[in-house]
Amino acid sequence: MRWLSALALALAAGSVHAETFHFTAIPDEDEARLVERFERVADYLAEQTGLDVEYVPVKSYPAAVSAFRNNQVQLAWFGGLTGVQARALVPGSQAIAQGVEDAEFRSYFIAGADTGLAADQSQLPEDMEGMSFTFGARTSTSGRLMPEYYLRQRFNASPQAIFSRVGFSGDHSRTIALVAAGSFDVGAVNYKVWDAAVADGRVDSDEVKVIWQTPPYPDYQWTIRGDVDERFGDDTTAQIQQALLSMSDPSLLESFPRSGFIAADNDDYAPIEETGQALDLLRP
Repeated sequence: MRWLSALALALAAGSVHAETFHFTAIPDEDEARLVERFERVADYLAEQTGLDVEYVPVKSYPAAVSAFRNNQVQLAWFGGLTGVQARALVPGSQAIAQGVEDAEFRSYFIAGADTGLAADQSQLPEDMEGMSFTFGARTSTSGRLMPEYYLRQRFNASPQAIFSRVGFSGDHSRTIALVAAGSFDVGAVNYKVWDAAVADGRVDSDEVKVIWQTPPYPDYQWTIRGDVDERFGDDTTAQIQQALLSMSDPSLLESFPRSGFIAADNDDYAPIEETGQALDLLRP
């Protein structure tokens, strides 16, 4: 039984992790693409930290927040709003990294070519009133929160008063598909998902086009629970953060897609919290 004694010593010394470290991500694209990209991220984090790391897929934005709140996951790739919601529910949790592009993120308003809506650099087109419109997920920062903020600012009315019909697609890829199919005249999407879809040939930008882009705002970030160091080791948070900031493999970064990650903290997302409070969207 000598091996049992050795294992006990290793556990006491903290060199063997008895638990699996779990993380998730908001489902902003179709599930197959998410599983492929985040299982590779799990392998990377395991290699960099020595932890046993597992990606846990979820079906909705609120499910990602719930998994974080219930300690089913210890780390999450959240949007701006879901991150604010999760940190409010789990005191001590921290935003530790964001994409280089996330400090100044944008939403695109897209429309089918047959709507006749023309791109306008200065403001949302007035002619979109009375058309049908789809957001992404109900608690998406780039697919709902900030688009609704700018719609209300432009028209001084709720989306339901502006449009003939308002929907929620669930994710950005679905929004693009619904507008492309003519199911909705106009939609709001994450600009990175749109740009990647155009580059991959998954959308014909002659049939669906960008008609306006929002001013920049803070968005996606990695958020970690405040009890991680107590549970997994004193330097776990620092190790996870360093691994994210050091991620340089182009194929890993392209899957987000981001050019790299930079340090973040909770204060960076004060504008999102303020906007969420104004629109009564802070509840998951």
